[in-house]
Amino acid sequence: MAMERRPLPHAGFSVSVLSLGTMTWGEQNTPAEAHSQIDWALDHGINLIDTAEMYPVPPGEATYSHTETIIGQWIAKAGSEKRSQFYLASKVAGPGRDRPWIRNGDSALSAKNIQWACEDSLKRLNTDVIDLYQIHWPDRNVAAFGAWQFRPELERETVPLLEQIQAMADLIKQGKIRAWGVSNETSWGVVRMMALAEQHGLPKPASIQNAYHLMNRYAEADLAEVMFREKIPLLAYSPLGMGVLTGKYDGGARPAGSRVTLFEKNFGHRYTRPIAMEAAQQYNALARSWGLTPTALALAYVCQQSFVASAIVGATKIHQLEEQLAGYSATLEKEQIKAIDAIASRYSHPAA
Repeated sequence: MAMERRPLPHAGFSVSVLSLGTMTWGEQNTPAEAHSQIDWALDHGINLIDTAEMYPVPPGEATYSHTETIIGQWIAKAGSEKRSQFYLASKVAGPGRDRPWIRNGDSALSAKNIQWACEDSLKRLNTDVIDLYQIHWPDRNVAAFGAWQFRPELERETVPLLEQIQAMADLIKQGKIRAWGVSNETSWGVVRMMALAEQHGLPKPASIQNAYHLMNRYAEADLAEVMFREKIPLLAYSPLGMGVLTGKYDGGARPAGSRVTLFEKNFGHRYTRPIAMEAAQQYNALARSWGLTPTALALAYVCQQSFVASAIVGATKIHQLEEQLAGYSATLEKEQIKAIDAIASRYSHPAA
């Protein structure tokens, strides 16, 4: 069965309902393993591969941009015909977050830096065009990466949104990108960018890539209305909650080599704090009671949302990708959604 394609209206192309994430490549995955994942994805109908200049994650000076380089090595070996079979998405890193090795410490999203970052990514990726170029996180003060409360006291000088949009428009005119998008963005940010783009006759953002999964359903609130009215679909990252929604960590298990086992201190705390683990185990048990794998329940829930264009899945092993492929298209009936909502009412976004 062919994998469903869903449109990105402002990009002019459609993407597979599952896309391939790459943030383990160069840290947990060797180049050979990464190349095997690309081959597997293309053979199974996935037509969107998502990366970032900052990858792999957790980020570090020693591994900065290795993921893009690994993809570029595959493209150089595979050739232009294979490259034409998928859309390639990457991201420009934003300011702050203590990354002095990115552009010599100047990571503000100025027009100069966006151009610089894109050209560097094109070289590493061995490609003439990036199909979807995304702002990895906003230049301004926002709540992100596990935070959810806006804090006015953290306001600082930022690059104007119009300058960022114009920089993306210039890259489109130069033929270096086909479309642009945002990530870890807020409803205000999307609406403001859409209005500025329309006001100045510039290309609108084509997608928003935010975390979305059973333990973080913030996208279903005001952002869902924005996505619907502005025709800017979601590329849902971490649909399995960093693997917690696969069931492999149930009962306090810590499988050797897994991301939580290796990197809990880096970024796993929001998924493994007690309330998150408790909620995950409730969802995982619910899945098993219906004869589904926890992976199937988690992916099916995300993929059947009308505002989701694609769920970005990642893995260190091919068999994990196969499990995700086998389960994403399960159909959840109304009574099953009610049961999911009953758990959500007891655990309000425990891993947001």
